[in-house]
Amino acid sequence: MEAQTKISNNPVVWFEIYVDDLMRARKFYEKVLGLAMDDMADPMDSGVKMYSFPMAMDKPNASGALVKMEGFEPGGNGTIVYFGCQDCSTEESRVAGAGGKVAQSKTPIGPYGFISLCIDTEGNTFGLHSLQ
Repeated sequence: MEAQTKISNNPVVWFEIYVDDLMRARKFYEKVLGLAMDDMADPMDSGVKMYSFPMAMDKPNASGALVKMEGFEPGGNGTIVYFGCQDCSTEESRVAGAGGKVAQSKTPIGPYGFISLCIDTEGNTFGLHSLQ
């Protein structure tokens, strides 16, 4: 299969952040990102518990959920989800107070803006991205 050079949509459509303590993780992300998460029904009735980040199905970018599922453990940094921000230093400043750690403070990434790398209450690494 030949790689596409032109795309009509961004390739990521959904993400899941696996957690041990669903309520602790929910409070952490709500506090850091300044948003409210919604209880999300298990679409397959398999015992999975989820809280979704806000989403608008008709808008660009991806949304996702915090997920508590048997056999899937949090931690490490194999995949990093970046949350968009106006100025990532704002959300970064909330991380420690919410129980997490800042692994790398706001850093310029050339013409692509700025990032911060953080660790949530479950040991997952996540990023914050802004253009200013």
